[in-house]
Amino acid sequence: MKHNFLISDKNINKKVPKNLSINIGDITMKNPVTTASGTFGSGREFGEFIDLSKLGAITVKGVSNNPWKGNNTPRIAETYSGMLNSVGLQNPGVDYFIENDIPFLRQYDTKIIVNICGNTIKQYCEVAEKLSSADIDLLELNISCPNVTEGGITFGTDTTMVQKVVSEVKKYAKQLLIVKLTPNVTDITEIAKAAVYGGADALSLINTLQGMKIDIYKRKTVLANKIGGFSGPAIKPVAVRMVYQVSKAVDVPIIGMGGISNSEDAIEFIMAGATAIAVGTANFSNPTVTIEIIEGIQKYMDYYNVKDIADIRGIID
Repeated sequence: MKHNFLISDKNINKKVPKNLSINIGDITMKNPVTTASGTFGSGREFGEFIDLSKLGAITVKGVSNNPWKGNNTPRIAETYSGMLNSVGLQNPGVDYFIENDIPFLRQYDTKIIVNICGNTIKQYCEVAEKLSSADIDLLELNISCPNVTEGGITFGTDTTMVQKVVSEVKKYAKQLLIVKLTPNVTDITEIAKAAVYGGADALSLINTLQGMKIDIYKRKTVLANKIGGFSGPAIKPVAVRMVYQVSKAVDVPIIGMGGISNSEDAIEFIMAGATAIAVGTANFSNPTVTIEIIEGIQKYMDYYNVKDIADIRGIID
């Protein structure tokens, strides 16, 4: 059900300019909306549906040092209120990304966040080093993907390893470093603290939960990899709770994600403590959802006379 601020423009206060811009370190985004890595590619396909320049940032699909072919198929499955994926971070590698994707993205007035992945700390560092002189704005360190057999979630579930990999990558990264956290842990705040101790400039959370689906007629798992990452609206309460907890535990900007499908979801994350939000699974069913969310946040601010998005950030005690 849509609330009144989305139904009627009556009594909306548009006289006072509203500020949607946010800062992650010294990087300013025009609004708090970006995309979740792995759900938007490099933006080419979505550029046919929306003006990419209206986004606060584009977070691209995971980039590795060398091309990765990803996991075997089938690797996508629908679930109630979400989806499972086991793509395995398929990508053509950092050299291809620098040569082909950065020039494309720089046509648009938006910030570029590059998600980097690897199977070893050395691989992470190699990608960060290659990107150190590239024309991008922020790095997002993916230590939380449940869809690769090495690295990924292994790095993201142990505080000692989190601090180690972040501190090593930080030596090579010239851009501010966002660390993406897995929800598949006992205490998300301890992982967050370890990332910050290691040098994280910001955090993004949550990545996917682990899930599984079985075809009872074929008597086999639907995904070739058996287990995949569970995302979509069903995980939103978990994500909001974790963003809230982490915002109280560390003092760095947070990009909140996990089941965001509309502006009300986005505002909920911001009130829980997120500086920015990322839209993921919803892009697959609605390619214009990011723009709708930006417009919905603006309407909310107009309706309730919120002059600055920061005025509602982290207002839940």
